[in-house]
Amino acid sequence: MGSPSTTGDTNKIAVRSSIVESFRGCGLSGIRIDKEELKKQLTMPQYLRYAMRDSIRLKDPAAGESRYISRAEGEDAAVPPCPMVVFINSRSGGRHGPALKERLQQLMSEEQVFDLSDVKPHEFVRYGLSCLEMLAGLGDSCAKETRERIRVMVAGGDGTVGWVLGCLTELRTLGREPVPPVGIIPLGTGNDLSRSFRWGGSFPFLWRSAIKRTLQRASTGPVNRLDSWRVSLSMPEGTPVNLPHCLKHTEEFTLDQGFEIEGELPQKVASYEGVYYNYFSIGMDAQVAYGFHHLRNEKPYLANGPITNKIIYSGYSCTQGWFFTPCVSDPGLRGLKNILRMHIKRVNSSEWEQVAIPSSVRAIVALNLHSYGSGRNPWGKPKPEYLEKKGFVEADVADGLLEIFGLKQGWHASFVMVELISAKHMAQASAIRLEVRGGQWKNAYMQMDGEPWKQPLSKDLSTYVEIKREPFQSLVISGK
Repeated sequence: MGSPSTTGDTNKIAVRSSIVESFRGCGLSGIRIDKEELKKQLTMPQYLRYAMRDSIRLKDPAAGESRYISRAEGEDAAVPPCPMVVFINSRSGGRHGPALKERLQQLMSEEQVFDLSDVKPHEFVRYGLSCLEMLAGLGDSCAKETRERIRVMVAGGDGTVGWVLGCLTELRTLGREPVPPVGIIPLGTGNDLSRSFRWGGSFPFLWRSAIKRTLQRASTGPVNRLDSWRVSLSMPEGTPVNLPHCLKHTEEFTLDQGFEIEGELPQKVASYEGVYYNYFSIGMDAQVAYGFHHLRNEKPYLANGPITNKIIYSGYSCTQGWFFTPCVSDPGLRGLKNILRMHIKRVNSSEWEQVAIPSSVRAIVALNLHSYGSGRNPWGKPKPEYLEKKGFVEADVADGLLEIFGLKQGWHASFVMVELISAKHMAQASAIRLEVRGGQWKNAYMQMDGEPWKQPLSKDLSTYVEIKREPFQSLVISGK
């Protein structure tokens, strides 16, 4: 079992805080926000809006220059205090998506609200922001200040938020700073990123009155840092695998020189990479998620809202044997026997260290946020003396460490998810390497930030998963 955490008081606090969070999410703060004043804070001058729109449509940063040349006299003198753009997944949030999009356009301008079905985040980075930078290079001080002050809001689930954060990271890679910070309007099912930065766990019921408050907080809220983690997957070439969109094919990556290889390496490998912000997991929880996603794709009418999704997911997990396998067969059959070895690098260490995997563990999770599975904290809040005894440090989203824990059978996972107990603490690590190979099981199930896949395994050649922190941290606005 996990650490001795304070559970009774914690549960009461968690219930109270969730109620408070709901009211905050509804914008019931008693502060009236004037619509026109808010619009002045957020809305860019018309020539800049049109210049960015033209550049994105034509995929050419220079396409906006004509708008600068033909701007009205004095138009470039009015720089808004907090220029903002919004990316919205209008298909999220149930039937409210299109109405929310329209409301956001009323509170700033039509050109500053991007529907992700029309404008992708990388297009905004490569053409929209490049247009502002081009105009600044021509001596436009309004464009220069707008580029420096701009903030981004994302209306969508964790996957959408991660997509936008990942595209903005390109700015650091190219030396195009500053990187705009990101705020969140939660429209997904779990919304763990939103919860972690105090934007709430669900789309507020009274959203029409709440949205002004949300935008106001986004324009003035403090900015926090967030670690992101790169997953590198290497498998024997020719492995028939259907990977999620979060993993892209890449050149072969080289195994760390400090890592001792056992057995034979394949002559040719296929390599894939992707970035996650919340969690990577392997084992039974990923298998349940994989089955649920397939069920939802086959019967899309079942997925008509976050609450329905959670009910179906819970029921589906019961059919996969996570709860009942110990009663009918060897408990080890649902274990992680395909993992030959797990190595980690501990805090302030450059050496790989092998970590034993308990035989009772059926799922391993490498967690970055304090929120997992719709707001739960399976790592818990260990006491200082426990942390010292284990060689752990207090978990933080920007500490360069992942919390690695195990989930046993479904009953254990259920108690963890209602925070009656903590998960099985295994390690804290700045890097992880998993070696998996086929045997009793021909497939391994994995997922990152809720995108699962089935990984076929070779009986003779290993598949490797390596997780390392990205060199650049993302910037996220706090909703408090």
